[in-house]
Amino acid sequence: MTVSRLIATALLALASAAAHAQPAIVYDMGGKFDKSFNEAAWRGAERWKQSTGKPYLDFEIANEAQREQAMRRMAGRGANPVIGIGFSQASSIEKVSQEFPKQQFVVVDAVVNKPNVQSIVFKEHEGSFLVGMMAALASKTGKVGFVGGMDIPLIRRFQCGYEQGAKFANAKVEVFSAMTGTTPAAWSDPARGGELAKAQFAKGADVVFAAAGGTGVGVYQAAKDAGKLAIGVDSNQNHLHPGTMLTSMVKRVDNAVFDAANKSVPGVTALGLKEGGVDYALDQYNEKLVGAEMRKKVDAAKADIIAGKIKVADYMASNSCSY
Repeated sequence: MTVSRLIATALLALASAAAHAQPAIVYDMGGKFDKSFNEAAWRGAERWKQSTGKPYLDFEIANEAQREQAMRRMAGRGANPVIGIGFSQASSIEKVSQEFPKQQFVVVDAVVNKPNVQSIVFKEHEGSFLVGMMAALASKTGKVGFVGGMDIPLIRRFQCGYEQGAKFANAKVEVFSAMTGTTPAAWSDPARGGELAKAQFAKGADVVFAAAGGTGVGVYQAAKDAGKLAIGVDSNQNHLHPGTMLTSMVKRVDNAVFDAANKSVPGVTALGLKEGGVDYALDQYNEKLVGAEMRKKVDAAKADIIAGKIKVADYMASNSCSY
């Protein structure tokens, strides 16, 4: 066999391998059916599967130690790209991506500066600003609440944006805030979420926004039980309790995973209102709660944020919520 024939054969083999490479998804704590962040990623992977007719690999971690193991196993099986869902995947991807330099990796909600890693981050503060406005506009008491999951800068970004939006709509609004915990267990504790929401209702809040993964399910149930309003997060959760879900701050993790599975692009991808990465959810389940007047005000603010007329402070830029 000639050298040129050998080269051509090798190139064909590489092309064939690339054509048959399948993406892999490693979910964060809380499971892929958390009705929130992980589930949005799962929907993106499922959409990719339906559009291509190809399978993908996925894994739900049960403890911290499994992250790196799962990444390495997926890469070892030839998965490309390997997509890690959640900021906690960053250190594992940073390490494993160096061990497999010819494969592509993707991390959602964190930045890993490696030549074969795409980092996808969202401007959660922009979407949270909009639902903060909606909370203040819907509130009859002038008091609204926020329940976060794990107390980390990312969740403080949600909180900060929410507070800004609420005070933009009503300068006198009072905002109560609480975090569920300081470990990954904070993402999957609906009982604790319900307790925190009830405490805020007891102080007069009548709308509560949960940015807490699966823990938020408890917040939404508590709102329904108390006849109050709740705001969902990441996925559109309006359907969970029609009539008491004011809206959801959607974070298009599904689109990010779908796009990355098709083609990952190393570097940082930042998705905000302008890019369609975040928004508020409006559908048949909450349209009566929102109403035309509220929608008009919120959409005007959305346009001003996109145009740069309203600047929403980013907690993660300064580790403070000064605005």
